[in-house]
Amino acid sequence: MYAVFKTGGKQFRAEPGVKLRVPSLEVEEGSTVSFEDVLLTADGDKISVGQPLISGAKVTAEVIRHGKDRKIIVFKRKRRKGYRKKQGHRQKFTEIRIDEIKV
Repeated sequence: MYAVFKTGGKQFRAEPGVKLRVPSLEVEEGSTVSFEDVLLTADGDKISVGQPLISGAKVTAEVIRHGKDRKIIVFKRKRRKGYRKKQGHRQKFTEIRIDEIKV
């Protein structure tokens, strides 16, 4: 069984027991979080697609840790003008483990 849910403007495929890195959530480590924006659920041959969401469906997960992703280098330059700018960016994330999917 799996479900597709959205959080932080992105969509994720969730299966029980799987670890995911989602955009940063304001929750304590070790606590439980639930996602009600479920777009699709599938159990074997039975697939349910929401219009746009499935009412009553919920994905619950446990927060494992918070962290920062690897550094991305942003380099801007204009030719013949002597303009150069170098920046780095590390995106914050929350790692979760999917506990169960309720339909």
